[in-house]
Amino acid sequence: MAKDSRLGESLWCEWSGCGYDQQVPTSIIFYTFDHVDLDNEIVRKALASTLQRDGVADGLSDAFKLIADAHIVYGWAGTLEEELDYHSCDESGETEYGDFVDNLESITWIEA
Repeated sequence: MAKDSRLGESLWCEWSGCGYDQQVPTSIIFYTFDHVDLDNEIVRKALASTLQRDGVADGLSDAFKLIADAHIVYGWAGTLEEELDYHSCDESGETEYGDFVDNLESITWIEA
């Protein structure tokens, strides 16, 4: 089985969107779609693998320690008209600026 075809391998991505209020100023923000349970083994392993692969953690052991201490936020995001970046919003799809996203998605952010 190829490395990139492991179950959950592409579950997490680094957040490059707009409007998420970072809680820990020195953290790196990752996200996944849906409100996921970080106690789920596949979810935790996928996140740990992402943290290691992206150079946030030196190894899986360090990555699991980061996850244990991470700040987790459940919310919503979507895109505005013809933009590619996601914007955080409330449950109705409204951003902090009063715009409404086109494709509302539940999302989980984690600051590691």
